[in-house]
Amino acid sequence: MKAIEANFDGLVGPTHNYAGLSFGNVASQKNQANQANPKKAALQGLTKMKALADMGLVQGVLAPQERPDIHTLRKLGFSGSDANVLLEAAKQAPRILATCCSASSMWTANAATISPSADTADQKIHFTPANLSNKFHRSIEHQVTGRILKATFSDERHFAHHDALPSVDHFGDEGAANHTRFSHNYAERGVEFFVYGKHAFDSSQPAPKKYPARHTIEASQAVARLHQLDAEHVVYAQQNPDIIDAGVFHNDVIAVGNANILFCHQQAFLNQQQVKAQLRQKMGDNFHIIEAPSSQVSVEDAVTSYLFNSQLLSLPSGKTVLVIPQECENNPAVWQYLQALVQGDSPIDETLVFDLKQSMANGGGPACLRLRIVMNEAEQRAANQATFINEQLYTRLNTWVETHYRDRLSEADLADPQLLSESRNALDQLTQILQLGSVYPFQR
Repeated sequence: MKAIEANFDGLVGPTHNYAGLSFGNVASQKNQANQANPKKAALQGLTKMKALADMGLVQGVLAPQERPDIHTLRKLGFSGSDANVLLEAAKQAPRILATCCSASSMWTANAATISPSADTADQKIHFTPANLSNKFHRSIEHQVTGRILKATFSDERHFAHHDALPSVDHFGDEGAANHTRFSHNYAERGVEFFVYGKHAFDSSQPAPKKYPARHTIEASQAVARLHQLDAEHVVYAQQNPDIIDAGVFHNDVIAVGNANILFCHQQAFLNQQQVKAQLRQKMGDNFHIIEAPSSQVSVEDAVTSYLFNSQLLSLPSGKTVLVIPQECENNPAVWQYLQALVQGDSPIDETLVFDLKQSMANGGGPACLRLRIVMNEAEQRAANQATFINEQLYTRLNTWVETHYRDRLSEADLADPQLLSESRNALDQLTQILQLGSVYPFQR
């Protein structure tokens, strides 16, 4: 049966703001306290979704989290009416309030790890929401993420859903931002590539010194077991600790893969030659590794331009394209390298440039905004059809954003009870548009 790779992008939520919550993410910290534009952010994301759908790709949408997260604030001791919870949190713990208002679920590359049915023993697609335990503002996402995924992929004949791993540092799991699947044909068994930052139970192994390693090998191994993967078709690789300390907080900031292509930086992995040899051995012939040399693209240029936080896509026409942010055009070294790459004999035929500045300023490029799901025809039919982007849904979601979103938001606005009301009204309507049912705490 024929299979495709679908992209499910996260809708940017109504509380999109720049609170600088992500230590280790250079862009997030650099833009702290700047004023955000939630409406523009959501519309930029929708524009990218529609453009890819128009190219013939299967494009879906995932709903954002409920924010401000009153439920979590109450668990932390703030009480009274919802308005009073916000007021007291703003007075007593404004940084905690900011974490409970983050729109970071827009970066659905972190939402979960997904293994297609061609790779799993029971021939179902397996979903494991990421616990994101390294950052508090993200660690409170996985329960609702799990509900949204179950509402989108509900048919138990085709889809298997797991709980997130224990939310402790030993099993820190950052989802698909540290996972790639390679294959020669989407419908056939592939090689699943898990990238981690450290060994949690062996402190003698290399680890970064400045910024945290958010993902452990133990988490990757646990997900591989849950997903019933064949060990002969799995490769584990450690991120280069030095590049984590240079701001490469996830593998998808320094490498991207699709089908039979790995596009990465020369310094992406620890023991990189061994990693490449393992992949070549398991993938066999016709596997391409494109390695950007440090002499042409520095790690700093890769981080600031988000060159590798791109989408590597196989179009129905047979072309392979690289979806990149405008920041790559604005970096002379990166743009020169890309021009030479697509004009040469590499398997990448073309670059597509998108304006995603609202996301980029918070530390997330094109690849952060999407979760990749390989599906055969029966699985596509079994998924929630209301979540697939087409002309009608695109128009309806644009109208929804224009109706409910603010065009300016600062950290000081997060305590406004009206923002909570606006956000809940918007999400309540969204669950009806996407036919998700009651996935949010305020609906239950």
